Amino acid sequence: MASFTTTAPVNGPGISLSEGGRPDYRTRLRRARLGLFVAATPIFMLFISFTSAYIVRQGLPTFDPRTNSLVRDWIPVRLPSILLLNTCVLLLSSVGMELARRQTKKEAAVASAAANPAVSPTEAPGLPWLSMTLVLGLLFLFGQWTAWRQLAANGLRVATTPSSSFIYLLTGAHAIHLIGGVIALFVACVASLLHRPVTTRSIVVDITAWYWHFMAVLWVYILCLLKFTS
Repeated sequence: MASFTTTAPVNGPGISLSEGGRPDYRTRLRRARLGLFVAATPIFMLFISFTSAYIVRQGLPTFDPRTNSLVRDWIPVRLPSILLLNTCVLLLSSVGMELARRQTKKEAAVASAAANPAVSPTEAPGLPWLSMTLVLGLLFLFGQWTAWRQLAANGLRVATTPSSSFIYLLTGAHAIHLIGGVIALFVACVASLLHRPVTTRSIVVDITAWYWHFMAVLWVYILCLLKFTS
């Protein structure tokens, strides 16, 4: 009697295995990047929805009970000048993150081509650039906190006007997501200090770098949205 099986070869099309039976460096990197893309999609859609609400709210009138009429209550807010400095800090940190990614990727390519790719070199490739990016990321968050304090000092709090509410919403949501990148940076630095396998470190740094670039581009978009469409 014929029998059927649902098993499939592990090393199927598109999957390369190392000597230990695990997926090789390129396969692991490709899977990690795919996971990052899936994770970043909801973030992208979230800020698209914020943008739609921001634009619609600008032209949406509200009812004024004092005059029994619809009035426009959207008051443009002058952004704190420190936001421009924060942008430069974040873009500079993105450059440092890219340099760390390229350096660790080069080291991982050499290690994966060796007889034993799990062996870690004595040095920690990319660590100085990672440290610089981590410091600049924390500096950016501090700059955002300073910008919020300047807005509050000018009498613009979260519920003061609809425009100020959106400023806090957009910049605050970005800061929360950037904190996730700071945590990933810290993990990458610890992995380098503990001399984890260079292929593993390269994957962590690569995913962190692309997420950090995404946060930098997203911030430039938010700043342009607040400055040129208010």
